[in-house]
Amino acid sequence: MSRRIVGQVFAICAVLVLAGLLAGCGGGGGPSVPSDKIAFESDRDGNEEIYVMNSDGSGQTRLTNNAAVDLAPAFSPDGSKIAFSSYRDGQWEIYVMNSDGSGQTNLTNNAAVDWFPAFSPDGSKIAFTSDRDGNNEIYVMNSDGSGQTRLTNNAASDRVPAFSPDGSKIAFASDRDGNWEVYVMNSDGSGQTNLTNNAALDYVPAFSPDGSKIAFDSFRDDNDEIYVMNSDGSGQTNITNNAAVDYYPAFSPDGSKIAFTSTRDGDYEIYVMNSDGSGQTNITNNAARDYQPSFGIASP
Repeated sequence: MSRRIVGQVFAICAVLVLAGLLAGCGGGGGPSVPSDKIAFESDRDGNEEIYVMNSDGSGQTRLTNNAAVDLAPAFSPDGSKIAFSSYRDGQWEIYVMNSDGSGQTNLTNNAAVDWFPAFSPDGSKIAFTSDRDGNNEIYVMNSDGSGQTRLTNNAASDRVPAFSPDGSKIAFASDRDGNWEVYVMNSDGSGQTNLTNNAALDYVPAFSPDGSKIAFDSFRDDNDEIYVMNSDGSGQTNITNNAAVDYYPAFSPDGSKIAFTSTRDGDYEIYVMNSDGSGQTNITNNAARDYQPSFGIASP
């Protein structure tokens, strides 16, 4: 299921991108600590469910198990919770569960499309996308679902939010300038600024843990690639650079790795690479669609 197809069927399918879990960002250095986890979406059991695995691909375990589509997982900063989007109530809602899959709870519970959650770095807030006011906008709520507040307000679609590691900024994608671009705003919705500003589709931003970089998906090379730029939009660089579809980047908690989805082996798989683009490695490797990764630390 590509982003193009999901966009036609569901209005959009993007990954939550979890960023800003811990301080410190490497430049493609050593491996992620063994306790890192990756949550992801897979249809290997017949429909899209949330799975979790170790950062080397071992220990792949199903967390949700129902007939509805569950997608776009996002770890809480302490690794104890996973927020995700689910269609189990006949509409898209934001749910949260414990990191072992227990305690699955609907947080949004209204007639709108609510999806693609992202935790704030202190775990107290969840940003998400909702069309409850007639078009897709960025909202924020407390992590228990209370205090749901609209942050963007325009005729365009604003989607897939990601908090900066200090919680002061939210990156997101918007088509307000006629095509999809990566924007950033203050966490109260003020100061909305276009960072990418070109004719190609730029989408799914993810902050590095030290806040200095933003990874994102771009179609500027006539296929989806993972790019990295400085957090002010400068220095935009292709780090995957192949003929396959590469998208949905997510930084590891120590910043040394980026997980992403790729079709280079003929279907959708989760890959991990160093944050400079080197060492691209398939860690799921099966006939199912595995996509939308979210890095997190192991729950205490």
